[in-house]
Amino acid sequence: MKKIFLAAAAILLSAGMASAAETRVQVGRLSCDVEGGVGLIIASSKDMTCTFTRKGHRPEHYNGTIDKLGLDIGITGRTHIEWVVFSASSTRVRPGSLAGTYVGGSSEATLGVGLGSNWLIGGSRRGFALQPVSIQAQTGLNLSVAFSRLTLY
Repeated sequence: MKKIFLAAAAILLSAGMASAAETRVQVGRLSCDVEGGVGLIIASSKDMTCTFTRKGHRPEHYNGTIDKLGLDIGITGRTHIEWVVFSASSTRVRPGSLAGTYVGGSSEATLGVGLGSNWLIGGSRRGFALQPVSIQAQTGLNLSVAFSRLTLY
């Protein structure tokens, strides 16, 4: 478990250093619906479907999973998350570009209706950032503060 946390911290640090070296530009919005589920105290994994929308292009559809490692206790219903997508100014955005793995942190609290935030960097050559603070709406009873890994395919 300690190795997983150390690996996550190293990835976050290297992604943060790379992002600081280049200017990021907004390239669109990623809207995701996450299946409901149960937090298993230190870990959880949920399937999701997403749509990436950018001006002047057809919407792109992705499937994926979001995994959490840390405090994740409770039960949630279907969750909707909206991210603003940024890319490095040198990254070309093509169909399928968002596929890949993103890492970061997340926190959420739910008592009936709740909110959460997610900060993730990754994708093709770690060239994308999902809005440093995304907003999600969900229902259930839940408390989570964790490292997160989002995989889109």
